Amino acid sequence: MWTNLVHLYTLGGMATVVILGAGISGHTAALHLRRMLSKNDEVVVVTPNSNWNWIPSNIWVGVGKMSADQVVFPLAPIYKRKGIVYHQALGVAIHPEGDSATKSYVEISYTDPTRAGEKAKIPYDYLINATGPKLNFAATPGLGPDGHTVSVCTPSHAVEAAHKLAEVIAKLKAGTPQTLVIGVGHGTCTCEGAAFEYTFNVEHELRAAGVRDLAKIVYLTNEYELGDFGVGGMTFSQSGFETTSKLWTESLFRERGVHAILESHVEKIEPGVIHYEQLDGVKRTLDFDFAMLLPPFRGVGLSAFDAQGGDISEKLFAPSGFMKVDANYTPKEFADWRAEDWPSTYQSPLYPNIFGVGIAFAPPHQISQPRKSATGTVIAPSPPRTGMPSGVMGKTAALTIADRIKKGTSAPAHIASMANMGAACIASAGSGMRQGSAAAMTMYPVVPDYQRFPGSGRSLQDTFGEIGLAAHWIKAMLHYMFIYKAKARPLWFLIPE
Repeated sequence: MWTNLVHLYTLGGMATVVILGAGISGHTAALHLRRMLSKNDEVVVVTPNSNWNWIPSNIWVGVGKMSADQVVFPLAPIYKRKGIVYHQALGVAIHPEGDSATKSYVEISYTDPTRAGEKAKIPYDYLINATGPKLNFAATPGLGPDGHTVSVCTPSHAVEAAHKLAEVIAKLKAGTPQTLVIGVGHGTCTCEGAAFEYTFNVEHELRAAGVRDLAKIVYLTNEYELGDFGVGGMTFSQSGFETTSKLWTESLFRERGVHAILESHVEKIEPGVIHYEQLDGVKRTLDFDFAMLLPPFRGVGLSAFDAQGGDISEKLFAPSGFMKVDANYTPKEFADWRAEDWPSTYQSPLYPNIFGVGIAFAPPHQISQPRKSATGTVIAPSPPRTGMPSGVMGKTAALTIADRIKKGTSAPAHIASMANMGAACIASAGSGMRQGSAAAMTMYPVVPDYQRFPGSGRSLQDTFGEIGLAAHWIKAMLHYMFIYKAKARPLWFLIPE
């Protein structure tokens, strides 16, 4: 049974902007739009989750240093206070041409317990797809909390990971050696930085518990070399010298006694055994007592239909399920990749009133050089779209939409290409105000531009890394600062994305 919401969103409103998803990108867009538009304009958020999650701190939940309540807060009170219409629902389909009765609209299915399963149509003048990823555990048999490994992708996953880790520590204290495997669970995974963080937080906790000597920690990754992080590695400028993220990362692995297995695609996971293939085509196994392997991502499964009801999903979305935007999707060899292949406005090429931001947009290709094993298996990290770039994309789309509502549809689009965008990342290597550490890294641009910056593809003056206690303090400060921002507290908009 459809609920007719047409009049709710058209009477008395100059324009309606619908945002699918309330992660970093979508929530940022919603708050900025509400700040920039008039009260007659409506900002509508549709998200299946009732809580907002500061995902970077899930790492600390996963080692028992934070509770789930410390990394989430309910969205409804924030949106009520800011005057944003909120639906706890799943976006199901986009109808960019509308139908005989309704202009452009999205179909939704409520996940709100009081309306679970109820469906509705929400018309829009502008639409932002910020749905984020589907955690594709099914890509690897046996992967994930429903299989034989743990995850830190969600707060509940991270809580389970912390419980499992506590069990491992108890066994170590009883004198039973344990093998812990941390990394990525498929050859096309992204978020190698999160796997890196969890690896060294676990190592830190084992040392703090006095059981490190009985534990073997293995980092299992699809990266061609350590320090790739899905961005092709970095060349750092440090104290007048140049070094690479490969050497920088390798030194940390040696210092902490962590063994790395590179160039790997996990084929399946059985109880206590990981089956994987490497670039040489050889298939191997790895025994484990505890494993946290991140899943690959896909689009969330939105469909799209034209005015006649014909399925146009393949036109609006890439095969990965992510939305096509203003990128160059022409297949190219690695040597022919260019910075200008990457999107800058995040508009759909088919419908200029639709935007895809954050993880929801389809990248034109990887950032790291793609490789295949001797048997043809793709082993290539997917491009990361971390919190800082995702927030910038959300704000950029919001700025464009606000200008076009206030000035007319011919107003130029704001731009924010990852090939002309810097990013700062602080990767925790262990929590603690006196004993903690973190790796602080910056890079410019995120996507290498070998024409502008021959050699490394990035500006040496703006790409560097340091590790130490001070970086941990900054990481902890950012946790509280960005939750303050996401709660739209006074002057929240002054805190940069």
